[in-house]
Amino acid sequence: MAELAGLEDPKTREVNERHGDDHGVNLGKLRALAKRLKTQQELAYGLWETGDTAARLLATLVCRPKAFGRDELDAMVREARTPKVHDWLVNYVVKKNPHSEELRSAWIADPDPAVASAGWALTTERVAKKPEGLDLAGLLDVIEAEMKDAPERLQWAMNHCLAQIGIEHAEHRARAVDIGECLEVLKDYPTSPGCTSPFAPVWISEMVRRQHDAGR
Repeated sequence: MAELAGLEDPKTREVNERHGDDHGVNLGKLRALAKRLKTQQELAYGLWETGDTAARLLATLVCRPKAFGRDELDAMVREARTPKVHDWLVNYVVKKNPHSEELRSAWIADPDPAVASAGWALTTERVAKKPEGLDLAGLLDVIEAEMKDAPERLQWAMNHCLAQIGIEHAEHRARAVDIGECLEVLKDYPTSPGCTSPFAPVWISEMVRRQHDAGR
């Protein structure tokens, strides 16, 4: 904790706080620290228990993802207060855990929008890598009905899933684009030069073009 405090930078904190993340540690330096510590499950538990955002981020990097029980991960995702901790927990830990599919099914309809967003993030991963058994048309039905009025973090997760369905599954592409155009979610989101817009119709079109150019 003392070492993390020593990495604290006021300017980094200022930038992070604009995105809801209450820490001032440069993520590159945090990753370097994790590389030095290597995997330490007990340390990860201790870091998580502090409740400190930087410590929890470090915990996701030094833990053993497969060592957590289902109920532990369920509790942790509900305790993950900030977007970055939530994101790293889902991507670096839950996705690599044997309970990930069970948790995906449970979380996607959770009344807590942050927890539901974790379920959608795991679903997006399956849409891209293991779509067998997923009801893609049914997912599009839910997105069409609920994404427009969903809270921000949940809306982003549903929008990512919508785009992924359109990118990876040609038979659902036209409908995915139509839903995006109809709902107009993130249509006016400011996008830096060289970056792809998160507006689903643009995102789908750009990624499909890249796949085509790459000969996929």
